Amino acid sequence: MAQIVVRQIPEEVHRALKAQAAAHGRSAEAELREIIARAVLPQSRPRAGDLMRSIWSGAETDDLSVERDRTPAEPAGFE
Repeated sequence: MAQIVVRQIPEEVHRALKAQAAAHGRSAEAELREIIARAVLPQSRPRAGDLMRSIWSGAETDDLSVERDRTPAEPAGFE
């Protein structure tokens, strides 16, 4: 895992970080990892169903009929 050294953090920020970490029951280092992860990683990825719903959003689907094909699927053959 990578390491980063952050120098010259103002004392006030360091105290606030330690207080926040204590409130969450973590070390200051663990709290900082969580803060960085939340800041740079996407909060949530769009789910497939949500994307499909957005595609059909606003479309007229009153006369749309979808029937499920209940024919059993044949297993793949690898000969």
